Amino acid sequence: MFKKFSFEDVSAQNQVKASVQRKIRQSIAEEYPGLEPVLDDILPKKSPLIVAKCQNHLNLVLVNNVPLFFSVRDGPYMPTLRLLHQYPNIMKKLQVDRGAIRFVLSGANIMCPGLTSPGGALDEEVE
Repeated sequence: MFKKFSFEDVSAQNQVKASVQRKIRQSIAEEYPGLEPVLDDILPKKSPLIVAKCQNHLNLVLVNNVPLFFSVRDGPYMPTLRLLHQYPNIMKKLQVDRGAIRFVLSGANIMCPGLTSPGGALDEEVE
């Protein structure tokens, strides 16, 4: 999706109203409860929030011209890799055994045997 992404791919950028900004903050807080202590640092209430619409039904959430979240076709907001590197505890963690790594990197779905074998691990709160 982002392999060849440039500014020409952005079709429109709009600064959102305060009500839309609250709605985006609320949906991100519901989706990622581990982000709640630092949500004011990531999405400050006083700085303008910009939503950039791109090709392929992609929406980017920008703060200070830095993309932080994206959504596809009005789906859930997903953090960018840059944000995940800054705050690694946002999402729940899964660890697959060594035999499954090659297939997961090729795009395969993660199945139960890859998580329950001796090399796999699963967070307690994962359903």
